[in-house]
Amino acid sequence: MSSENIDTRTRILEATLKTLEESGGRGVRMGDIAKATGISRQALYLHFKSRTELLIAATHYRDDLLDIEGRLAPSRAAKTGVERLRLYIEFWGHFVPEIYSVGKALMSVEDTDKDAAAAWHDRMWAMRDGCRAVIDALHQDGALAEPWTRSKATEALWTMLLVPNWEHLTMECGWSTNQYIKWMTTLAQQSFVAREIIDSE
Repeated sequence: MSSENIDTRTRILEATLKTLEESGGRGVRMGDIAKATGISRQALYLHFKSRTELLIAATHYRDDLLDIEGRLAPSRAAKTGVERLRLYIEFWGHFVPEIYSVGKALMSVEDTDKDAAAAWHDRMWAMRDGCRAVIDALHQDGALAEPWTRSKATEALWTMLLVPNWEHLTMECGWSTNQYIKWMTTLAQQSFVAREIIDSE
């Protein structure tokens, strides 16, 4: 791909994110993005074959801008499952506020906009994979509390960390980022870590 094409693709993605944030997710059409980028609709479709593909790419682009891989590195390098759980929640507590504006825009229209729903579900399923890796690490250490199975514990941790729950705790209940991280870590440890492991720390 030429540098000109890469630059155009980047401008499209940046325009998509800006338009999502400014519109709250409503009425973000391919024509709107093409106009905001300064290209034709036909040129836009040369880079993205569908609106779903564009919205998914835009959310991945936002993750790249925020260095998601680098920020996940400490939890992935954790030596124990308990440490991985703590570091993953710490990562997530700091990360959500930075993706919230785009996430809120997509969530607000997902019931009526299948493309927005696909883009948001793509990112939340990626977050679910992170939760699965945490629970797998606890299981491998023999630290997963009974009677949890790995699949049920993954689903429960994923649900605990979903953005609407973060939204309620921080915006309705007034929790700070540090309070969110502290208390969600406490809740997760008490829920998923075997009592004897907690008592030994």
